[in-house]
Amino acid sequence: MQIPVARPAIGQDEISAVTAVLESGMLAAGERVAEFEKKFADYCGTTHAVAINNGTAALHAALLAANIGPGDEVIVPSFTFFATASAVSMTGAKPIFVDVNEQTFCIDPAQVENHITPKTKAVIGVHLFGQPFDVHGIKQVCESHNLTLIEDAAQAQGAMCNGEKAGAMGHMGCFSFYATKNMTTGEGGMVTTSDKALNERLRLIINHGQSEKYFHTRIGYNYRLTDVAAAIGLVQLKKLEKFNMRRRKNAEYFDTHLSVKGLVTPVVTQGMHHVYHQYVLRLTDEFPMKRPDFIEYLKVKGIGTAIHYPIPIHHQPVYARANEDDSCPISTSLASSVLSIPVHPLLDQKELAYICESINRVK
Repeated sequence: MQIPVARPAIGQDEISAVTAVLESGMLAAGERVAEFEKKFADYCGTTHAVAINNGTAALHAALLAANIGPGDEVIVPSFTFFATASAVSMTGAKPIFVDVNEQTFCIDPAQVENHITPKTKAVIGVHLFGQPFDVHGIKQVCESHNLTLIEDAAQAQGAMCNGEKAGAMGHMGCFSFYATKNMTTGEGGMVTTSDKALNERLRLIINHGQSEKYFHTRIGYNYRLTDVAAAIGLVQLKKLEKFNMRRRKNAEYFDTHLSVKGLVTPVVTQGMHHVYHQYVLRLTDEFPMKRPDFIEYLKVKGIGTAIHYPIPIHHQPVYARANEDDSCPISTSLASSVLSIPVHPLLDQKELAYICESINRVK
């Protein structure tokens, strides 16, 4: 038995949608992109959605739309994917790394408050692994200091915090539709907002700064999504709730069937609707195996794993000189103790049982 840690759920519907676009001859951004933007905005509960060619570009464009640039500081969690910080650096601003909550792995509002300076202009909160961060706590901090709040919702399509969808709670929400995400377009992204001015700036930024063809009012980029990708996205969006329900059921099975001393399953806080982009275990000192040995054990059993993430960003070589002290100890600890196991919607009951049985035998 071979069980990959992630697997895109692509079927004939997506293939037919792409074929229709190819036969139409409209391969660049067109009607499918406009339809995808409208339906994704409606799904998230925002007024606008701007389709973009990947999640990193979504973050970059959102920061630029918020007028972030050289001399500014943007607070980001250290325990997340590298793009959350690199997008800040791409604007010329400086990412300021803060620690996360030890149970949820999401950005800690108290840490954000403690790192605000006169140069701070924005906060990027990450809905990590499919669970929303403490949006209420972070929003209070941002509002009291007049900061822009950007949701990094790359892993959280359909996640909710107290009934509000990811992407609708900050000034902007940034999504990725990479192949392994809860819904995919292969590569792709989206920025959601209900702010008219931000929407207008975003549309300039992703299309070479053109307010009309060949009339450029600012420096922009070619961050457009194609109709081919949007066609896949439209089909995937229809399936997203079903995919997320399957992920949640798989996670519930793991929650109730995994039982090994020293193995901590995901903690979901009250009011959060987790969509389990990843199911991330934490191995404590009481766990019978070291992480490398456990990974090898599962590999022999045919069970795929991944480490999200093995190096906290404040320790990455490109940022390490400015962060020689261990200013984010929880992020550092998590990087050495977490492990993701398969939770994708294509898992069947036999595979779920096999994963649990294999892990529980470690006792």
